[in-house]
Amino acid sequence: FTKDDENVNSQPFMRWRDRFLFVAEALYKAQAETGEIKGHYLNVTAGTYEELLKRAHCARELGVPIVMHDYLTGGFTANTSLAHYCRDNGLLLHIHRAMHAVIDRQKIHGMHFRVLAKALRMSGGDHIHAGTVVGKLEGERDVTLGFVDLLRDDYIEKDRSRGIYFTQDWVSMPGVLPVASGGIHVWHMPALTEIFGDDSVLQFGGGTLGHPWGNA
Repeated sequence: FTKDDENVNSQPFMRWRDRFLFVAEALYKAQAETGEIKGHYLNVTAGTYEELLKRAHCARELGVPIVMHDYLTGGFTANTSLAHYCRDNGLLLHIHRAMHAVIDRQKIHGMHFRVLAKALRMSGGDHIHAGTVVGKLEGERDVTLGFVDLLRDDYIEKDRSRGIYFTQDWVSMPGVLPVASGGIHVWHMPALTEIFGDDSVLQFGGGTLGHPWGNA
């Protein structure tokens, strides 16, 4: 899998429909050459829900397996509607948390990402960026693991050291896989797998390309 950047939308230098078509062509070419399923997170975030749905529908018509949404800039109601659309139409939904730092780094009047993550689980999505502990988007390990568990586990015991202030029972609500992304490269692999385990997504981008041993 590869992905759009969260800031890639439909700017004059890269209109969304052109990008979707180019990406779909490259995906099918790669699949034909390798015999493997390929995917690209197509960012369908838009200024209105109607435009968002138009882009998601185009992605489905092209036969791609996954789309992406910036859920904080797009809004929770739009995200929930998109999550239902993706489930009904066999699309995976990758969630990006762009703009979270404006909200969760304000210690006096902000809202912790733990709360934003729980709200996302209720809204819908298959996986979401959750920091890395190592790499560019570092976070305190215990606190990060606290909201990672809140995202993907069914039952989480109270543990104040990890920021879990009451026992959470999600009953049958589906979980969301945490995504480790941001400034990571191959040397982070042992730490990432030890921290996040198997039920996670690891995304290697600029941290790998820009590494002295990378290809940038």
